[in-house]
Amino acid sequence: MTLKVAVAQLASDPLSALNAAEKAAAAVREAAGQGARLIVFPEAYLGGYPKGASFGAPIGMRKPEGRAAFARYHAAAIDLDGPELAQLAEACAETGAFVVVGVIERDGATLYCTAVYLDGAKGIVGKHRKLMPTAAERLVWGFGDGSTMPAFKTDFGTIGAVICWENYMPALRMHMYDQGVTLYCAPTADDRDTWLPTMRHIAMEGRCFVLTACQHITRAAFGPDHESALGDDPDTVMMRGGSAIVGPLGQVLAGPDFNGETILYADLDTAEVMRAKFDFDVTGHYARPDVFRLEVDTRPKRAVTKVE
Repeated sequence: MTLKVAVAQLASDPLSALNAAEKAAAAVREAAGQGARLIVFPEAYLGGYPKGASFGAPIGMRKPEGRAAFARYHAAAIDLDGPELAQLAEACAETGAFVVVGVIERDGATLYCTAVYLDGAKGIVGKHRKLMPTAAERLVWGFGDGSTMPAFKTDFGTIGAVICWENYMPALRMHMYDQGVTLYCAPTADDRDTWLPTMRHIAMEGRCFVLTACQHITRAAFGPDHESALGDDPDTVMMRGGSAIVGPLGQVLAGPDFNGETILYADLDTAEVMRAKFDFDVTGHYARPDVFRLEVDTRPKRAVTKVE
């Protein structure tokens, strides 16, 4: 079976998730019009990735301007039942596309870096909350638990999503491989030269197709109130893209692109997954459960549990 897929290397609108959603919906219609059945968007595409911000939090201190910055960031985040994802769901319903999109999810006073799964026929079918925010991300994002690590079987493959540096967590990768993921989606904010080798390794390790999407965005998009360690020149590139699509034997099928906003496409031969697993199946014939075992706790962990 030949499957066309796409990664959308677009700039978010950190000031308006609704504007970003409208842009994403247009990209879904464009990519689906080119035949893409799966479309992947970057990390924090709805709600914004606050590149360069410190939120006024030196060790032992929280500055008033940092509290104000967090309040603005919280206000810019989205509710999963809000109008932003409704726009994307409508575009998916029109086109039949399956979409994976990074969002900043608002849950009470806590924000989560989340990947949302949208199915053309069913709307929002699931989410994955980033398990381990990286470095200063922990100031502003909560930690996901094991209850949001799903994979979704479709008629063209099994889809899973792992966000940015979670891809350096071997146990999480192993859990995704064990669910039979053939279309491994990696929304990211990492635009460094080291990212593509990571994606190629994962494709080889999991014998799966890897689709990674990163924003290409400049300082101008963030508005005057954004604190930026990279300076305030509006033309400064805050994230330079590098989105790519990789095959199960590590071959680069599209990208990496560092030139600006774009949609990358690739035609996948889905039978290549099984051909690649002939000599390596990391959770099957190449595993050694007599020596190594992974236990995954998928129970939700809540701060308050009511006992009736």
